[in-house]
Amino acid sequence: MDNKVKAKETVKEIYLAGGCFWGTEKYLSLVKGIVSTEVGYANGNTENPSYEDVCYRKTGHAETVKVLYDPSIVSLEFILNLYYDVINPISINRQGNDIGTQYRTGIYYTDNKDKDTILESINELQKKYDKPIAIEVLPLDNYFRAEEYHQKYLDKNPNGYCHIGRDKFEKAEKAEDFQIKYKAESKEFLKETLTDIQYAVTQNNATEPPFRNEYYDNFKKGIYVDVTTGEPLFTSSDKFESGCGWPSFSKPISPDLIRELDDNTYGMHRIEVRSKTGDAHLGHVFSDGPREMGGLRYCINSASLLFIPKEEMEEKGYGYLLDLVK
Repeated sequence: MDNKVKAKETVKEIYLAGGCFWGTEKYLSLVKGIVSTEVGYANGNTENPSYEDVCYRKTGHAETVKVLYDPSIVSLEFILNLYYDVINPISINRQGNDIGTQYRTGIYYTDNKDKDTILESINELQKKYDKPIAIEVLPLDNYFRAEEYHQKYLDKNPNGYCHIGRDKFEKAEKAEDFQIKYKAESKEFLKETLTDIQYAVTQNNATEPPFRNEYYDNFKKGIYVDVTTGEPLFTSSDKFESGCGWPSFSKPISPDLIRELDDNTYGMHRIEVRSKTGDAHLGHVFSDGPREMGGLRYCINSASLLFIPKEEMEEKGYGYLLDLVK
């Protein structure tokens, strides 16, 4: 990919510590929308440390990757989720076989506006673990570029040490399939392109009639995407017959694709489900789903979804999700 840095106003930065910086840098450099990566030492106690200082002289620095990215192509939230995939977020001062404070995990920001996004992301990550997340989240206090031989180390030494596993590199290269090519459309555009019921449900929180909607009894193999953006949300593998008259799913493809909000309308307390990218109303989630599938029931309006049959997924750009459709 072209790592040429764009004009400064189109680029943002984040600093990620995730163990040995050789593999982490290579992994992140492969992601579409990340325009530049560099390795260095961050948030320590001394000026201009050497690698030997950081490893043996207790300078307090963390091996860190400086990431410049184009937010119009890739979001900070997306980058963080990729980062979580190559670290052990509950391990303290250790990643893989590398042990020491220099191998701690950390997210260091330079824009205070990023703090809420980072903390929200950490809170979502915590839901997956019983032990506390060990990633420190701090403003960038200092950063010093590492020696030249560390820069693009795995490009120069393809067989060099990599603690995260090279299989992750292929995933990073394909990660653009999950990125923000899906975008929210204007209400004017949606008014022109959606049916009346699709617009009423997704934009005005309406509810379609039970048993008189398109997908409540559809059990063909495939995926269900946000009708407003095309972003994949649910798979047929997680769909079940609940008897409620609306499509029911045990879980979304990823919790990062949806938002769950308190809904106190109609004298009830429910949890509303909305698509995160399109901000479309989808339905509600309840805790009366099948125990063997996790116990949740995502009760979703057909009008908020578009079904893509398995045999059409490749052609329509969803081939990367075929493994999820059993």
